[in-house]
Amino acid sequence: MAVRSALPWPVRWAIVALVFGFCAAIGLWAFEFGRDIAGLENGSQSELLQLRDKVKSLQVEMDAAREQRDQAQSIANTAGALVAAEKASSERLAAQVKQLDDDNRRLRDDLGFFEKLIPASSSEAVVIRGMQVEPLDGNKIRWQVLVIQSKKNAPELVGRLEISFTGMVAGKAWTSAVPATSVPLKVAQYGRLEGVFDVPAQVSVKAMTAKVVDGTAVRVSQTVKF
Repeated sequence: MAVRSALPWPVRWAIVALVFGFCAAIGLWAFEFGRDIAGLENGSQSELLQLRDKVKSLQVEMDAAREQRDQAQSIANTAGALVAAEKASSERLAAQVKQLDDDNRRLRDDLGFFEKLIPASSSEAVVIRGMQVEPLDGNKIRWQVLVIQSKKNAPELVGRLEISFTGMVAGKAWTSAVPATSVPLKVAQYGRLEGVFDVPAQVSVKAMTAKVVDGTAVRVSQTVKF
């Protein structure tokens, strides 16, 4: 049997408090020491301010970049619209140039047609000049006739132009229906008429006759052989 002396409870609590206080002091010292070593307290505030400034600067740059992007997109859209308008304008100009070329070619044809004509005095009020016949593919014939009123200030001639053809088939003479072609005619000074005639199979056309008919009267008639 052993006899031990017991410490009073207040003394025990005091010892425990001292031990906890000592541990807390050591922990606080370790924390302060570690913070001093890491330099968190000294530089964290200034670094935070610097980071905030950098964030603001980056935000400003980002906004500027977005604005530049929007401007570039607007310019690109405008450029696209201009390109489309330029393309449409070019197509219109090309169509106009083609039309002018066609008109010029038609005028050259007319000029060439009239250059073949030599003005000549005639007692006839209506004359036929410049009859032309051109064979085409597909057994067709293209014809042209110029009808002129030789008198000045002559009244307008309203009638019709009748075209007929003659030739050979199987060694025999052949004549087209009379008329093979009948075209309305309305001439003040001159009028150029043209058309295409379908030649029957095995027919060899040798001549064409053009007549200007006013009502039932034949005003003028002319035949060209080829």
